[in-house]
This record gives sequence, C-alpha cells and structure tokens, in this order.
Amino acid sequence: MKKFIRSFYYAWHGIKYSFIYEQNFRFHFFSAIIVTAAAAILRCSNGEWLIVLICIGMMLSLEMLNTALEKFCDLYTNETHPQIKTIKDVSAGAVLVAAIVSAICGAIIFVPKILSFF
Repeated sequence: MKKFIRSFYYAWHGIKYSFIYEQNFRFHFFSAIIVTAAAAILRCSNGEWLIVLICIGMMLSLEMLNTALEKFCDLYTNETHPQIKTIKDVSAGAVLVAAIVSAICGAIIFVPKILSFF
C-alpha cells in the first residue's frame, strides 16, 4: 500500500515540475481553466463536458510526455543530433496535432453557444 501511495507522490511531483518549469504546460493549464469556466457558463451538456475534459486531459498529458521525452533526449546529448532532433520534433508535433483537434472540438461546442447570444 505504501508503494501505491508513494506513486501518487511521484506523479504529483511530475505535475508540479511541469507547472513550475514548462511554459507550454502553464499555457495549457490556464487555457484549461478558461475553457472549464466557459463550459460551465455556457451550460454544456454531459456529452460536451466529456469531450472538453478528454481534450484537457489529452493536452496536459501530452505536454508532460513531450517534456519527459525532451529531458530524456537531453541525457543522451546536448549537441545537435539528427535523430534526437527528429524525436523532439515528432513529440512536439504530437502536441500540436492534439492542440488543433482540441481547438476544433472547442469550436464545434462553443461557437454555436456563443452565436446564440446574437
């Protein structure tokens, strides 16, 4: 049981590290707060909340994985290495794809609700 509880401590430490040291994670974190507030104000349905929360979880998780992969690559070398560059670029690209999909989901959910006020 101690090992299980300790795993939460380590996970929390990883989240804290990402928030303190990673600008993109903070951007996505504060964006998530704004999106969550908007979903509450615009009274999203259960299904819409599900999509919003999945997108938020996906973005924050991918940012953290991207950070972890970059830190791991930096252990190998700090010099420019073509394969390390590819690994970092692909990892960043995965975050970008998730951000684009999240933005599209957000537009599908929020734009009609916002336009209904006009």
